[in-house]
Amino acid sequence: MEKQKVIISTKLESTLATAVGECEHDRSFILCDETTREVCLPLIEGFDSVRGAEVITIGATDENKTLESLTHVWSCLQQGGATRHSLMINLGGGMVTDLGGFAASTFKRGINYINIPTTLLAMVDASVGGKTGINFGGLKNEIGVFNTAKSVILDTTFLKTMDHENLLSGYAEMLKHGLIATTDMWAELLNFDLGVIDYHQLSRMLEDSVKVKERIVEEDPTEKGIRKALNLGHTVGHAFESLALKRAITPKASGSRTAPQPVLHGYAVAWGLVCELYLSCLKTGFPVDKMRQTVRFVFENYGRMAITCDDYPTLLELMTHDKKNVAGIINFTLLGNVGDIRINQTATKEEIEEALDFYREGN
Repeated sequence: MEKQKVIISTKLESTLATAVGECEHDRSFILCDETTREVCLPLIEGFDSVRGAEVITIGATDENKTLESLTHVWSCLQQGGATRHSLMINLGGGMVTDLGGFAASTFKRGINYINIPTTLLAMVDASVGGKTGINFGGLKNEIGVFNTAKSVILDTTFLKTMDHENLLSGYAEMLKHGLIATTDMWAELLNFDLGVIDYHQLSRMLEDSVKVKERIVEEDPTEKGIRKALNLGHTVGHAFESLALKRAITPKASGSRTAPQPVLHGYAVAWGLVCELYLSCLKTGFPVDKMRQTVRFVFENYGRMAITCDDYPTLLELMTHDKKNVAGIINFTLLGNVGDIRINQTATKEEIEEALDFYREGN
């Protein structure tokens, strides 16, 4: 897989002009969701480099990361006269960069694309590393391909357009990167003031976080080995996320009188970290004090998704669909300590349920 060019930008107009200029193209298209079209597109639409680009819009939020949205994008490309030599610019969060990357990777057997992530989550996770895809059959990222963007442009200007919850969602992936990197990075993340954002410090931390992912992806681009480190928190986290999606689609299943809502990806990952750090203490010797410090940070900032013992069979079933599994055995990435990564770990049904008990009752 081609090495991805990730650019930390302070001058968006010239950075984008350079990136577009490196992709010879006959036509260009900008993919937005309904939110980024309104909030983020005005920041770039006057640039000469995208003058004349056709804008394609899909629905916002992960509920729209579907085959129907993908088909809509393909149809717009086809009707807009896109060829194998056209260019797609994905302007949005992780849903847009995932779906847009997949659409570009498959249209005419692949056209070039550039990612301009507009959320912290997309900057540190979804837009970097070449994973593309859509949700399918109630499961996260079930269909997709590995294919890197020609360029990924990270500009913290967009972070000032975000609400606090979405900023927190991205921060959870940064916390994961800290846990798989160094104690200093992990400690800085736990001590950062999320109530009063220092964007200069956040920009530096973002750059450090992206470097962690880049280093791992470069070593293992198609997730055969160490790239599985990036799945810390995700085996349980994706199950939480899929359970919330099921509840939103079939509200009666949740037993709630009010219609449940899907949860943000980073919140689900944060909750997954709680369970998987507990399993790390139980199975690979992760220090209890560091686990409790991290868990306290998660609960103070992300709260908890309401689950009961009755949800355990569904959560376990959802975990069996994780793409890291082999022969139906649930596979985890755990830690022996901060930076001490243990991939391809397993746990019994009883151990997983114990971790879920801790999530529900621990502090």
